[in-house]
Amino acid sequence: MGKYEIKCLSLQRIKQQYMKKMLLAGLLLACLPFTAMAKSKNIKLRIIQTSDVHGCLFPYDFIERKAKNGSMARVITYVDSLRQSYGNNLLLFDNGDILQGQPTCYYCNFVKPEMENVAAKVINYMKYDAQTIGNHDIETGHAVYDKWIGEVKCPMLGANIVDAKTGQPYVKPYAVFERQGVKIAVIGLLTPAIPNWLNEGLWEGLHFEEMVSCAKKWVNTVKEKENPDIIIGLFHSGKEGGIVTDDYEEDASLRVAKEVDGFDLILYGHDHTRHAEVITNNAGNKVVCLDPSCNALMVSDAQIEITKKGRRVVEKKVTGDIVNICGRDIDNRYMAHFQADIDSINAYVNRKIGTFKSTIYTRDSYFGSSAFCDFIHNLQLKITGADISLNAPLTFDTRIEAGDVHVSDMFNLYKYENQVYVMLFTGEEIRKALEMSYDQWVNTMKSPDDHIMLMNDDAREDKQRFGFKNLAFNFDSAAGIDYEVDVTKPDGQKVRILRMSNGEPFDPNKTYKVALNSYRGNGGGELLTKGAGIPQEQLKSRIIYESERDQRFYLMKEIEKAGVMDPKPNNNWRFVPEEWTVPAIERDRRLIFGN
Repeated sequence: MGKYEIKCLSLQRIKQQYMKKMLLAGLLLACLPFTAMAKSKNIKLRIIQTSDVHGCLFPYDFIERKAKNGSMARVITYVDSLRQSYGNNLLLFDNGDILQGQPTCYYCNFVKPEMENVAAKVINYMKYDAQTIGNHDIETGHAVYDKWIGEVKCPMLGANIVDAKTGQPYVKPYAVFERQGVKIAVIGLLTPAIPNWLNEGLWEGLHFEEMVSCAKKWVNTVKEKENPDIIIGLFHSGKEGGIVTDDYEEDASLRVAKEVDGFDLILYGHDHTRHAEVITNNAGNKVVCLDPSCNALMVSDAQIEITKKGRRVVEKKVTGDIVNICGRDIDNRYMAHFQADIDSINAYVNRKIGTFKSTIYTRDSYFGSSAFCDFIHNLQLKITGADISLNAPLTFDTRIEAGDVHVSDMFNLYKYENQVYVMLFTGEEIRKALEMSYDQWVNTMKSPDDHIMLMNDDAREDKQRFGFKNLAFNFDSAAGIDYEVDVTKPDGQKVRILRMSNGEPFDPNKTYKVALNSYRGNGGGELLTKGAGIPQEQLKSRIIYESERDQRFYLMKEIEKAGVMDPKPNNNWRFVPEEWTVPAIERDRRLIFGN
């Protein structure tokens, strides 16, 4: 073979080797993930949450009949201002307890149930993306909330609200949204403590799973089926605490945040307490947790920034805070759209039903026998024929003025749509329930200079404690018995029942008929379970009467029947020793309510 032939062969081999290398490089390049070649893409999302709106749909208080701070009429102004820059990348969520609170709700729920529920109309008008159910929504009963669920156009979420017949969630467990290639999954949960508060007829056919295990199950399901980039929790359950049983916790949102890995953002409510926190969960990952309090005074506002290369998230940043919307302008188009509803509700609440000779105040109820609380006690006894009544002030600081009384005033007199129960308790069980009530309410005084009220400065902004250490709506007093509360005695030994108010002896071993609201009768506040020592499962068997309608309905009928009423305190109980308690009451009254 000549030199020329050898040279040509060598060149051919070099060319073949070069082509092989190029082919191999092409194959390697083709095998590389698409993301290695893709450009980075930054996406910004805005997440807004309302919670515990409680009928505050308009900037008008239909109870006090005056202008109101907050309301959805201002929320929409804030949301629409953000939509101008975020567009479809803004997601708007509501977290339940919207069907109860203002006469707006009561009117749609029970007075004119045939009309489209205005709460649903507002959610639809504001273009909410998803909503959860709250315990006070369940309290309206199947007829109301089933209709409402059907009227709301966005997904209604509740992974742990289970249909007893099918074993499946009663509403959607989660919803998925896609924005600019970012997949967002939202899982809804409700506090499982419903059976501790509500008559079973209101939630017949349902049961409520414990939140932590349910959240784990649905996070895993969502990851497997949807492969989301972001997971958000929308929980109608408070920060922590509340009722705790062997089976569940009432307020478990932070426990879920800590124990269930996968959530990037948890939006919660129920406890009416503003809260913003970033926690590190047990897996070492950060979770932003936001609670906007109640009554549409604030919103949770979260920002999510995501960097993606192709389909892969390479960076994710979640931040958030609570925003007060009270200073925002009212949306005039919103108001015009709902003017007919507003006019109808006004006509209802402005109807006169009777006259009061004197003004009554809830604030008096904390310091002794009061005209406000005793008015309800006495009507409960009259309506039911019971021996003894238990009742607590359900609003912290309100009044019903002397003069004409209107339908609107009934929502100050009785805040919630509780039923009236009559239950059978022994005298000793009654005493023990009262012991727990007063132990949560009053301090054990060691000297004349001590506080008589059990207070906590950190709870002043808490819309359920108002500066008290414990929940103010659990401060039960009694009528039908005469008793003293000795604030120098230790917990469990403060209450001394002297006699029945009719002069008959009080017998700790005798069984008495006791009138109380359904919240308390079902175990709410745990005064009957932890206090009186009655097992939760036995409470139902103690009920000998339950009203068909809510407490407020019967109170209104009694006032209409009487025409003119002059509420006075029964003066059947007092704090002792009075040389300590009288000046202590005056000091604490000024501290809590001012001069």
